[in-house]
Amino acid sequence: KEELAMELINNLQHEPRQYQHSYFRSTIILLLVLLMIAVLIGIAHALVIYRVIAMALFTQSNFAFLREQANTMAVMTGAVLHYITIVVMTKVNRRVALYLCDLEKPRTFSQRENNFTVKIFTFQFFTNFSSLIYIAFFLGRINGHPGNYVRIAGKWRLEECHPSGCITDLFIQMAIIMMLKQTISNVMEYLVPWIAHKLRKKQQRPKKRCMILGEEEEAEDPCKRQWLSNYQLNEVNIFSLFDEFLEMVIQYSFTTIFVAAFPLAPLLAFCNNLFEIRLDAIKMMRLCRRMVPRKANDIGIWLHVLEAIGILAVIGNGLVIAITSNFIPMQVYKYTYSPCMTENNTGVDCLTGYINHSLSTFRIQDFEPYTNGEPGLALTGLCCRYRDYRNADDYSYTVQFWHIFAARLAFLILFEHVALCVKLIAAWYVPDVPQRVKNELLDRKHSNLHEELRWVMPQKV
Repeated sequence: KEELAMELINNLQHEPRQYQHSYFRSTIILLLVLLMIAVLIGIAHALVIYRVIAMALFTQSNFAFLREQANTMAVMTGAVLHYITIVVMTKVNRRVALYLCDLEKPRTFSQRENNFTVKIFTFQFFTNFSSLIYIAFFLGRINGHPGNYVRIAGKWRLEECHPSGCITDLFIQMAIIMMLKQTISNVMEYLVPWIAHKLRKKQQRPKKRCMILGEEEEAEDPCKRQWLSNYQLNEVNIFSLFDEFLEMVIQYSFTTIFVAAFPLAPLLAFCNNLFEIRLDAIKMMRLCRRMVPRKANDIGIWLHVLEAIGILAVIGNGLVIAITSNFIPMQVYKYTYSPCMTENNTGVDCLTGYINHSLSTFRIQDFEPYTNGEPGLALTGLCCRYRDYRNADDYSYTVQFWHIFAARLAFLILFEHVALCVKLIAAWYVPDVPQRVKNELLDRKHSNLHEELRWVMPQKV
């Protein structure tokens, strides 16, 4: 409505732009979005391949520390590489999202902004979380078992989880990414406008005007001086405030979707925001020009994005607890296979024997034929243990595996329903706008209306 009014003010002969929709154009845009998502997932697969090769190289290193901590070092270097891909792909995602918005040809600026917001958030979500999703839910579960490993190019085995569990790998990955985003990214976010402001100020330094004898210096208009000082600051565009929204939404995603694996994320985000809010204030007030204000009822499409993140957070944390952590296997063992249940022995810890119960047996003679080993070792009949629930004969899944799988599925369904119900009740119970703010707005409207009616209605005699 406001955009149409401005168009009519600027041109009385203006005709409103009609709504348009093309199924062919929508299909092309959908295919391009899916192609971009596939590219982002492919980058996550490239990070997996890097970690596999890096771990193989670290295990062959001459340094004992690298050999002993090969898995951890591969995860840490992979996290740094993941951060670099986030920085690079953020710029690529913006250009692709803008190009797709141009193909859509939205009728109004608000529609264009909403379409761009949905696309850029979708691309950023897959850029930031594809690798984390792999570590949380696929790492160590698709690599096969001894004697039948899944290998890349028939040579390198897919990486295993940390000995303490896959949740440790997820913790390391999230910790490194958040620390790098909250240090390097924030420094660059402030340093680049500061350097640009210094260079711009140096280039636009006015030359002193020579005064003629007897000429009086004109008094400078303070309003004009303020305009000039504002003009000499860095330029702003429509994405200046959009970038801040996107940064906060991505941070909110990090602090909610995998908070069960990294409980320090909300604390780190809080400390970062205390520091960043001051940097942003300095940047907006001293380094950049004043933004042109625009009327808005609320935060627009971002509200729906935050609601979607809330739902994803419930699902993500439920999957982390049920699949990534060892919480469910430990509870199944405690209440089904532990000495407390089988022997009615309450004098010992009910988790006694859990580690041995979670390991399967593998015969050395069943290794792949091309596996290097000591000659004659297979003839000794030795066995080794590995973390899984498989039979020692044909390496099929045991009954315990299906018990744990059923318990994980039941916990996931129950957790999601309970958490979503609590979320909906909290959203209903806590008002979106505080009552004090509502009453102040009501009083302001009442006083304004009262003043207007004093001049319109006749005075009573």
